[in-house]
Amino acid sequence: MKIVVLDGYTLNPGDLSWERLEKLGECAIYDRTPKEEVISRIGDASIVFTNKTPLTAEIFAACPNIRYVGVLATGYNVVDTVAAKEHGITVTNIPTYGTASVAQFTFALLLEVCHHVGEHDKAVKQGRWQESGDFCFWDYPLIELAGKKMGIIGFGRIGQAVAKIAIAFGMDVLAYDHFADKNLENEHTTLVELDELLHNADVISLHCPLFPETEGIINAAALAKMKQSAILINTSRGPLIVEEDLAAALNAGKLHGAAVDVVSTEPVTEENPLFTAKNCLITPHIAWAPIEARQRLLDIAIDNVEAFLEGKPVNRVS
Repeated sequence: MKIVVLDGYTLNPGDLSWERLEKLGECAIYDRTPKEEVISRIGDASIVFTNKTPLTAEIFAACPNIRYVGVLATGYNVVDTVAAKEHGITVTNIPTYGTASVAQFTFALLLEVCHHVGEHDKAVKQGRWQESGDFCFWDYPLIELAGKKMGIIGFGRIGQAVAKIAIAFGMDVLAYDHFADKNLENEHTTLVELDELLHNADVISLHCPLFPETEGIINAAALAKMKQSAILINTSRGPLIVEEDLAAALNAGKLHGAAVDVVSTEPVTEENPLFTAKNCLITPHIAWAPIEARQRLLDIAIDNVEAFLEGKPVNRVS
């Protein structure tokens, strides 16, 4: 059995082991695969893993031995699942590996907006504290989270994990999700409609999947409903935000700030309007990437293919 990993570097840049996967068959593991080499690298392999390398109907037609595609991520829009089904190909994803890491990183971004720790560290090392006439100084407004409202759009596993951290910080949670269970409500958590969340939340954090109905959910109209003092966080999917509208709101001072770990086109380009927007932090899609989370991802990916080989596929998306 031949196994091909098309773009394994971001999952495993060298600090994890492919050994367990290699025991399942003849493995070819590539750090990255250019578009023009996808078909030749797959060749007659029956099992293919991809993270962000697109697998299209054309590729499935050219590589008839493929029986299984393992997506090394939660999002699987890089795979034409309709074509995969037509070719009898099972497609699986990794739905649960990054819950704790993404929830933690959400607050890493939020706390940076609240305290600008990195900028103040830089100022100290540039001599600003030594030169200060007082025992302290700060260059930005400092924000306390206790008593504020955390709005969470998308109240699945990650959204709920974020809510627990928010409550530990003394915040109350407003959550919006079409499919949320009323049993998730408690004295600090209330399920609300989107408009109520936008109007009342001090912090809004995005944790919903990217579907046609959620694409651009944060747009000019939504931003106009938000408090001028609100903070927007996105660790989910870049296209949930209309970036031109967010940049305009930030530059006009209609929003306190934003922090995004994802953008519409990755890697980010200088043409992205958020690249130069005021009070906007951008990190390079790393919320998922602690070694503990990547090890879970790899373990689940191999569990998925083993279940498929046993005739009992799990985490199917096709």
